[in-house]
Amino acid sequence: MCGIFGYVGKQNNAAQIVLEGLRLLEYRGYDSWGIAVKSGKKLMVNKQVGKIESAKTTLSASFLGIGHTRWATHGGVTENNAHPHLDCKQEIALVHNGIVENFVALKEELIIRGHSFNSETDTEVIVHLIEEYLKKEGFASSVRDSFNRLKGLNAIVVAYAVSRQIIACKTGSSLVVGQKNSDFYIASDALGITDHTKKLFFLKDGEMVILGEKLQLISIANGKKLKANFETIHWKQEDSKIGNFNHFMEKEIYEQPRVVRTIARTADQDIISLSRTIKRARGTFFIGAGTAFHACLAGTYLFSGIAKIHVNTAVASEFNYLEDFLTKESLIIALSQSGETIDVLEPLNRAKGKGSRIVALTNVLGSSLYRLADHSLILGAGVEKAVASTKAYTAKLALLLMLAHAMNGEIKKAKKNLLETSKEIQRLLSAPSRKNIRKIALVLKSSEHIYTIGRGVSYPTALEAALKIKEVSYIHTEGLAGGELKHGTLALVEKGTPCIVFAPNDDTYEAMISNAIEIKSRGGVIIGISTKKSSVFDYFIEVRDMGWARIIAQIIPAQLLAYYLAVERGCDPDKPRNLAKSVTVK
Repeated sequence: MCGIFGYVGKQNNAAQIVLEGLRLLEYRGYDSWGIAVKSGKKLMVNKQVGKIESAKTTLSASFLGIGHTRWATHGGVTENNAHPHLDCKQEIALVHNGIVENFVALKEELIIRGHSFNSETDTEVIVHLIEEYLKKEGFASSVRDSFNRLKGLNAIVVAYAVSRQIIACKTGSSLVVGQKNSDFYIASDALGITDHTKKLFFLKDGEMVILGEKLQLISIANGKKLKANFETIHWKQEDSKIGNFNHFMEKEIYEQPRVVRTIARTADQDIISLSRTIKRARGTFFIGAGTAFHACLAGTYLFSGIAKIHVNTAVASEFNYLEDFLTKESLIIALSQSGETIDVLEPLNRAKGKGSRIVALTNVLGSSLYRLADHSLILGAGVEKAVASTKAYTAKLALLLMLAHAMNGEIKKAKKNLLETSKEIQRLLSAPSRKNIRKIALVLKSSEHIYTIGRGVSYPTALEAALKIKEVSYIHTEGLAGGELKHGTLALVEKGTPCIVFAPNDDTYEAMISNAIEIKSRGGVIIGISTKKSSVFDYFIEVRDMGWARIIAQIIPAQLLAYYLAVERGCDPDKPRNLAKSVTVK
C-alpha cells in the first residue's frame, strides 16, 4: 500500500530528493509521511500527519535519506506511527510495506531485551530486531537475519548512519532500484525514480540489495551473491503530471479516447497470440480485485456473446478457495492495474505450484504480476495516479473485447468497433454532455443511498458505476443485476431514492425499462443511461449504440458523475479516505 523512496549518492540534498520522490508516490498512501537523513553518525527524522503535496522539510544537508508515505494498517494515523522508525540509538531508520504477522511475539522478546517502543506499529519491531542483531554481527547480516524471522509478505528499506548504506529486502511488495553514475535510488514504484534515471533494476522476492559506494545483490535465504540485471525503461514522465486539470481523476477520464484508440491500433498481434494460448488451455479463469474484477466479469459476457466460449470468473481474494480443480492445463488470466495487488498475487503463486499457466493484463511494466506471469500484456493506459481507476478499466475492457473477437478470427471487427467507440467517448466528454452530468450530480449530491442496475453485459457496468461513486463521493451506492431488484433491494426504495438504470439498445432494454417503472412507482428517481429516452426517466444521459463496445461507452457518464459528486461534496477524488492505489496487504 505504502510509498517508499530512498537515495544514497554524491548529492547532498537527500531530504529534498526523497520528498519529491514521495510526492510522486503519494497515491500509494497518504495518511502520513516521514523522511530520515544521515546527520553525522545519527539519523534525523521529520514526520507529519496528512498529505505531502505542499509539505516542506527542514532536514539538514545529507548524502543519504529514506522516506515513506503511509496507508495505516497497525496503529492509528499519528506522527509516532508514521515511518521511518528508529532504533534506540537513532543510528538505524527503517520504512516498510506489508504486515509482520508475528510482530507480537517479536515485540515481547525485544522488550525483555530492553528495547523501548514509541509506536503501535508492527514496523518498529523490525528496526529494533536489526539493532539487536547488530550487537554481534555486521549491518548486512543483521538485516538479513532479521528479515528471515519475519512472517508474512514484506518489503523493507533500512538506512544505517554508521556505514552510510541503504539495504532493502522483499518477499512481496515491489521495490525497484535506479542507478545514475554513483547515485542510487530505491522506490516502491518506478514512477518515483524515472525523473532521475531510466536505468532500473526490479528486485525479485527473496533478494536483498545493498546500496552505498557500490551495489551488491544477495539471496536472503543463503547470502549467495547474485547479479543485478538493469534494464532501460522508456517512460514519458509528463504522463504523471496533472497539466491543466483540477484532479488526476478528471485528467485520466479525459485520456480514455486516446487509450481506446491506441489499443485498437497497436494491440492486435499480442491479442492474437493470447487467443491461441486460450484455445490450447483446458479451463480458463479471469481473476481480479475491485474494478479489475468487474472487468473480469465483463469478460465472461463478452466471451459468451461474441466467441461463444465459456470462461470462469472469480474475485481474486476468493480464488484460493476454488483452486482444487486447477491443473497443468489450466490458464489463469489475472487483471490488475498496479500488478501489486496481494489478493491477486497470492492465489497465482499457489496456482503456479499446481503447474497452471499465468497471463497478466497489467498497466505497470516490471510489477510483481508482470514478472510472475508466463506471459504479460501491458494495458498501455499510461500512468494512473488517482486511486479510483478509470482509464485502466476501459483499457482492460478494450483488450477483452478484442480478445473475444480474436477467438473468432474477427479482430478487425473489434478494432473498427473500438475506433468508433473512441469517438463516442469524446462526445460524452464534450461540454454539453458534461453540463448535463454535472446538473445530475447537483441533484444527487445530498443523497444517502444510490442504486445502479443493469442486465447482461451492463451488469458489470452497474457494479463498476456503484464502486466509482462510493469510492470518491462516500455516498452508499449499491450495484445489482436488474433481475435481483425484487429479491430484497426494492424494499429500500422510497420517495426520492435515486437509481441509475443502464438500458442499452439490446435484448435487455425492455426488462430494464420495466425495472425502472417498478422503482419509480415506489417513489424512486430514475437516471437513465441509454441509447434512447424513455418517459420513465427523470434524467437522461444518451450513450449511442456501440454494439458490444457499449460496455466501454456506458461507464464514461458514471465516471464523470462520480467525479462531479466528489467535487460537489468537497471530497478529494484523487485520494479517497481509507483507500490506496496499490493494495499490497491482506
